[in-house]
Amino acid sequence: MAEINGPSVRTAVPGPLTNSSKTELDTIFDARTVQMVIDYDRSSGNYLVDVDGNTYLDVYAQIASIPVGYNNPTLIKAAQSPVMVSALVNRPAIGNFPSHHWLNILREGLMRVAPRGCTQVFTAQSGSEANELAFKATFMAYQQRLRGSTPWSDHELESVMNNQGPGTPELAILSFKNSFHGRGFASLSATRSKPVHKMDIPAFKWPQATFPALKYPLDEHEEENKQEEARCLLEIKHIVDSWHCPVAGIIVEPIQSEGGDNHASPQFFQELQAITKSRGMSLIVDEVQTGFGATGKFWAHEHWNLPSAPDLVTFSKKAQTAGYFFSDSNLRPDKAYRQFNTWMGDAARVIMSNAVVDEILSKDLVSETARIGNILYDNIASLASRYPNFILNLRGKGKGTYIAFDTPDSSALLKEMRSLGINIGSCGVSTIRLRPMLIFKECHISPLLEALETAFLRLQG
Repeated sequence: MAEINGPSVRTAVPGPLTNSSKTELDTIFDARTVQMVIDYDRSSGNYLVDVDGNTYLDVYAQIASIPVGYNNPTLIKAAQSPVMVSALVNRPAIGNFPSHHWLNILREGLMRVAPRGCTQVFTAQSGSEANELAFKATFMAYQQRLRGSTPWSDHELESVMNNQGPGTPELAILSFKNSFHGRGFASLSATRSKPVHKMDIPAFKWPQATFPALKYPLDEHEEENKQEEARCLLEIKHIVDSWHCPVAGIIVEPIQSEGGDNHASPQFFQELQAITKSRGMSLIVDEVQTGFGATGKFWAHEHWNLPSAPDLVTFSKKAQTAGYFFSDSNLRPDKAYRQFNTWMGDAARVIMSNAVVDEILSKDLVSETARIGNILYDNIASLASRYPNFILNLRGKGKGTYIAFDTPDSSALLKEMRSLGINIGSCGVSTIRLRPMLIFKECHISPLLEALETAFLRLQG
């Protein structure tokens, strides 16, 4: 299917068919969050078509989850392959009864792009589950280091069934203010971005530390930003050393996404890894949104130049599957069935991930995203010089197309952009975030910039 030529809006947004479909859907499925109802059969490449016939340049991509475009031929071919049919029809319980294809499926896809130093993978079904499983691996490894070769005691075996110690130890994961790690019980306990995510849900009493609040442009605030990061690192050390129970691991996003696209320097993350290593903790890098090329590196943590691999790297979204990679065999539980569930991911989704990997590597899309991102950033910076009241704290330079800026009223700007045929996203309190697909090209920059300028002119009256 050829890509659509450009955005085209013929009705109000949302349109009458979207509104009627949403109303009908809401009778059996909570549709309050539905923004548009989409005709995916007519969508192609970077363009999304809604049921009203409106066409949008999609630079939000299903919350950063579409890697290589709508109706991508490589993915369609993979979806129609015999190995996919078998995976769908016979859905294996991978831990007990994997297909004879399973080893090659992993080797030919996920393991080809495993983060440097990571030699093993555990597959899952969502980003939330990936982080939950990474927490479990962290806790089990932490306790195993303490226990050594000593077998489980009768007291541990009895107490754990009552959710009491010593079988159920008091351990914690440290996360950061404004972070987002998912909506499961453990991942939600580490999520700190918005109250609506957490209200009324019981939570583990885990610590949070301050993530650096950098000032932009970075080159004009180097000393202030160094001081801010140093302050945050001191706070992290204090929390870890004084928390009421052992902190077994730290989870961090390379760029805090839901919380406002907040960045930190490579030096900050290098120091963070040093803190975890010196205290026998695991460093969990949450690459659910940043992984698979969007930052101009396949994995965003590659920008950090760490001396060694992170302990665990979680992934989902653009990967079209989920799970975590890990670098230390001690993160594999000491007994079978401890890290286990019926599906342990989904072979069908991993097959689709392999097709994504093929497309990314064969077309060198990561390098292309880095190149296009530099051009896009420079163009938005130029626009910011003309509309400084609408583009504030522009960030993401040198991070591919992972670009964001603050604006006085992000909701109003989103509404205007959709009316102009651009589907764009927001995060944090007042941040606009760009999450285009890896196939976003120079020809797509002009319609995006033209729509931004038109929206700014409308909003300033």
